[in-house]
Amino acid sequence: MTTRSFLHICLVLLFTENSSVDCNMLHFQQNKVNQASLQLLEKMGGQFPVQCLNENSNFISLQNVLSSREFQKENAMVAIQEILQQIFNIFSKSHIQTAWDRSSIVAFQNGLHQQIELLKTWFDGEKKMETTYPQNEDFTRLKVKKYFHMVDNFLKEKQYSLCAWEIIREEMRRCFLIMDQLTKRLKN
Repeated sequence: MTTRSFLHICLVLLFTENSSVDCNMLHFQQNKVNQASLQLLEKMGGQFPVQCLNENSNFISLQNVLSSREFQKENAMVAIQEILQQIFNIFSKSHIQTAWDRSSIVAFQNGLHQQIELLKTWFDGEKKMETTYPQNEDFTRLKVKKYFHMVDNFLKEKQYSLCAWEIIREEMRRCFLIMDQLTKRLKN
């Protein structure tokens, strides 16, 4: 009986330690992706055009959409995964700005896609190891989707103009900074 209990404790510690190592590695990887994505966003369009300074965006920032619930470790992963997916969807539109550096756009899309796949794999493994509350995950995904629906509507209303895309590019930079905050929650 004692041997069985000891074995059970060892297995729990082993899985917990592996999960912690994986989480730290994921944190490192996500941090790297965030930095590379920020650089590619800068490179693809250069400086913000002066003629777009007076353009009005009128949508709330992602920071205001997410609550403290999304900044908890379990929901942070869902939020990051959904934000990346939605950014990928926005930057995969056929109306994407043609004045931007095409190779940077492709590299940006590829980096997003790879990270989305990595997160899916990691997240699926984590879900098997712990009890989660799907309604929290669904609510987090819904909030992020609703925000990006506003972004998409903004692009449509502005007929995918250069200024609209530039505003969205700036907003996506802010999204990556928010993901940095969420990523820090993965370490704990």
